[in-house]
Amino acid sequence: MTAETIDRRSTGLFMPLMLVAAAIAIVTFAIAGFALMTQGHAAFNMDANVAWGLPISTYVYFALMSSGLTLVAALAMVFGFKQYYPLIKRAIWLAIITLVAGLAVLALELGHTFRMLWAIPLNMQIQSAMFWMGVFYLLDLIFMAWKFQRMERGDWSSSLSRQIGIASFVAVLLAAGTLALIFGMMSMRPFWYDPTLPVWFYATAGLSGIAALVFFTYLSYGMNTANMPKALRLDLEGPLPRLFLAMLGITLVLMLARLTTGLYANDPGVNVVWSDYLLASGWFHLALWGGLLLPFLLMLGRGLRRSAGLQMLAAILVLVGMFIERLYFVVGGQVVPLFKGTWERDLVAYAPSFTEWVLVVMGAAIVFALYALGERLFNLSDMPDQNEVEERLEREAAAAAAG
Repeated sequence: MTAETIDRRSTGLFMPLMLVAAAIAIVTFAIAGFALMTQGHAAFNMDANVAWGLPISTYVYFALMSSGLTLVAALAMVFGFKQYYPLIKRAIWLAIITLVAGLAVLALELGHTFRMLWAIPLNMQIQSAMFWMGVFYLLDLIFMAWKFQRMERGDWSSSLSRQIGIASFVAVLLAAGTLALIFGMMSMRPFWYDPTLPVWFYATAGLSGIAALVFFTYLSYGMNTANMPKALRLDLEGPLPRLFLAMLGITLVLMLARLTTGLYANDPGVNVVWSDYLLASGWFHLALWGGLLLPFLLMLGRGLRRSAGLQMLAAILVLVGMFIERLYFVVGGQVVPLFKGTWERDLVAYAPSFTEWVLVVMGAAIVFALYALGERLFNLSDMPDQNEVEERLEREAAAAAAG
């Protein structure tokens, strides 16, 4: 039985998923659109103090997830780690659709969804980091779609295909780095003001991208690895969970370093946010201990991290935890009143509105609908040189078992 046949068998559940998710996306878009037409930006619980709320954090969540998926794909298409070939077509498709979902949420948050299509590029605000973030993510989207089209035609390693992969990798590094600098260059927001913020964004992007790849791959095969192509199954039993564990460890160390530095910072705009806002919230503790530490512990054992169920659980915990972290990161930089000094006694209160939560559901529904469409139309487990990849993965598995 060929990988193509096996992959097509896995898509039986995706027609109902696609229809349900598409219906949810349309309904939530209509609700959000009606709220914006009747209430304007007042449909969001944001003001002069908290100008960026749940919609912006949702955009950051999906945009960095897309970046992480592209970075995972770059392991094979740029750096030549052929053992990751069974993953990269699905990773690139997920990178495309998560970026589309993030941009859709951002477009509605801006208020003038269609005006931005001509106003932003024609204004040419080249001194703005936001302008360049948009340019780089647009280039990233174009290169990813082009690379996917080349793979769909069977061109994985021609000179043009490799150059497109390299261009996508460079674009995503610039896009995610510029997104980090939008926050990290704001000296008036001490919690965000950090030249190392791009490192945090790259690490968490990689982690959320791997979690999304694990989640959707197992979803495609109903948690049954016996239905997977052999090379894909070997990848999910070896290289991918080890990479998942490594990124969990790196992210956990970076988070604890940021937390420790924040608690001991002399600047009250940093210290107070960590002590009185983040660590005072049960949701943030859930993101930290449940979304980072628990998955790390689950993936530590060699036998445990080969388990499909535990990988899926770890992926879900990370995806939920990173969503909470994005919200608390975006809002946390704004809870200290701007330019009011330490005489302002209370932190700024913010709770997302119903319309803001509708946008979150819309973004998630777009991802599920487009992923199901991709499973229906394409063989997302396709790869070149399947025998060579399988032999390499079997050698790695044997070496790991012997070690």
